[in-house]
Amino acid sequence: MKYPKDAEERPEATFDVVGIGNAIVDVISHESDQFLKEFELVKESMALIDKELAVNIYEKMSSTSQSSGGSAANTMTGITSLGGSAAYIGKVRKDSLGEFFIQDIHNAKVHYSLDPAPNGLPTARSMIIVTPDGARTMNTYLGISTTLYKEDLDIEVLENSKVLYCEGYIWDIEATKETIRSAIAIAKGAGRKISFTLSDSFCVLRHHQDWIDLVNGPIDILFGNEEEIQALSGSDTFEEAVNWVKGRVEIACLTRADKGSVIVHQEEIIHINAKPVQKIVDSTGAGDLYAAGFLYGYTRELDL
Repeated sequence: MKYPKDAEERPEATFDVVGIGNAIVDVISHESDQFLKEFELVKESMALIDKELAVNIYEKMSSTSQSSGGSAANTMTGITSLGGSAAYIGKVRKDSLGEFFIQDIHNAKVHYSLDPAPNGLPTARSMIIVTPDGARTMNTYLGISTTLYKEDLDIEVLENSKVLYCEGYIWDIEATKETIRSAIAIAKGAGRKISFTLSDSFCVLRHHQDWIDLVNGPIDILFGNEEEIQALSGSDTFEEAVNWVKGRVEIACLTRADKGSVIVHQEEIIHINAKPVQKIVDSTGAGDLYAAGFLYGYTRELDL
């Protein structure tokens, strides 16, 4: 079913946005660059790690803070913090981190209805190392989030949300990739908009052809940063990437760190300057919250 262009034709919705992704507890610590070298971690990347390495990194981290995370979950909590309504679909285990995740996301007023799994792999966790320059390096053990199956989807929520927001990271697992495809089909069938975030330039390279097909197919709104959109388009410059994405999706929202962001809508290109910041403390979730702000405004039909 083609999504109606006129707002008056769109079906009523319970939620502004529903996000689907890896349900992860973020464990954040401020460390030196030497810490990254010790574990041979690539600065500012997102690496998938096994349980053993996750334990080793965690044991060496200094004081930590915890919060419910995962890219899509961050965006949903951002939407509710602005006064919007959001739901989230992701899987946790009935363990201490899983219970923390559910409590934390409920405290943020995000609708979350999937019962925690009574057994299986542990709840996913991401050790996020923030260096003195504010850069964040993510080391993620996906745990039970890799077992989010079609049967776990809340069809009623998918059909009753204005926008479905899909997290690119979830594409790394075959089972969850198929779950995303099912969610897109359900939301599209209900006349809803589909948004997708490219998540990470390495992720783009791992799934390049699949994501080209998505951009040329069901995706209405695309989120990505400068490196990610250049990796997807195979462009040498950001300007070439902008020209490539024109007309492929309804809207592309492209962030450029201190250069601000660019929104591409049909033939229109809107440049948004970034406000200067004296000292960057932590860039964790910056792109997630940018998406939250955009989707909050989009679901209220604010001017681009």
